[in-house]
Amino acid sequence: MEVFSAYRKIETLVEKYDGKVVEWRRAIHSHPELSTQEEKTAALVVDVLTGLGMEVRKNVGGHGVVGLLKGTKPGSGKVVGLRADMDALPMQEETGLPFASVVPGVMHACGHDTHTAMLLGTACVLSELAEELEGSVKFIFQPAEELNPTGGAPGMIEAGALENPRVDALFALHVWPGFETGTVITRPGPLMGASDRIFLRVSGKTSHGSAPHQGIDAIMIAAQIVVGLQTIVSRTVAPLDSAVVSIGTISGGYRYNVIADKVEMEGTVRTLNPATQDRLPGLIERAAQGYARALGGDASVEYVRGYPPTLNAPELFRLASETAAGSLGEERLVVLDNPDLGGEDFSFFARERPSLMAWLGCRPAGKPPAEMAVLHNTRFDPDEACFPWGMRFLASCAIDFLRR
Repeated sequence: MEVFSAYRKIETLVEKYDGKVVEWRRAIHSHPELSTQEEKTAALVVDVLTGLGMEVRKNVGGHGVVGLLKGTKPGSGKVVGLRADMDALPMQEETGLPFASVVPGVMHACGHDTHTAMLLGTACVLSELAEELEGSVKFIFQPAEELNPTGGAPGMIEAGALENPRVDALFALHVWPGFETGTVITRPGPLMGASDRIFLRVSGKTSHGSAPHQGIDAIMIAAQIVVGLQTIVSRTVAPLDSAVVSIGTISGGYRYNVIADKVEMEGTVRTLNPATQDRLPGLIERAAQGYARALGGDASVEYVRGYPPTLNAPELFRLASETAAGSLGEERLVVLDNPDLGGEDFSFFARERPSLMAWLGCRPAGKPPAEMAVLHNTRFDPDEACFPWGMRFLASCAIDFLRR
């Protein structure tokens, strides 16, 4: 299949299925399911893939679903994987949409409903092109992306999602409200950061609030630690490297006039460089214990490794860039200068096989960025007009990878 002819066929088929994709997205959005609870969403996916005549595996690493589309045209015989995530977040939706979540306290605030619907649409498109596929396509629908630090990708990998047949490369999309609808945004190397968690416990000694000299103030020690941790980034991480250490929760104390003897804190650590990620646990523990002991107390640190950095394979970046320019138009491709420190468990797949993640702009044309709700916001509402662009990109990447 000549490449530009393929792009035209894909565009026509995307138009055919766009309405169905919107319907699927709204159904999933109305009935969101938290990590490890994606039973109904997975059932919808199984029904669609089975209806397309694919070989379908369900309950892969939880509620994961894998559909296999075998191309029949002689060629490379390679296998390309396309991945979408399915889980929602524990948030109360405030969009006011007619298809808003009917599940109290649960919402698709990160766009996983759109990812699932677009990949279902891509499956429909490529199923109609099976006779011209020079290999096979695996459609990987993943649970529990939001379940940091575990995630859902490791379970699917362990359950053999990338084997039988062996996947040679993977592509994925994530809607991104910072860019205008229909743009495809990516870069070679690190696209998103490692996402780790830290738990700190400070120990002191109680006394009356009027006599702090008789106690060891755990709250004051904790305050010093919170401030002091920032020197790790400013003085031990190279200026051209990237790291973030943020404390998100702090809890301690008994009442207004008692010096607290215990404080617990929880935070996140974000990095791009695996070597920097390896150094930070020791640096954080040294800093926390140093501040605490200098003030007469003690501190312990539990460092939990989460998602590794999301790394785009250079060869797939080149392919995806050429594909985006050819199938969507050069003006719709944005190559980032710098990565983002948000975490993404697609990174586990990227450690196993060459992979490429791209962001898909979903901010309506003419809408100022300041007026667009960001990811993980209770009013997040991606523009459904981005769906055809996402499907065209995924389908074109799959065909281009298999024919090379």
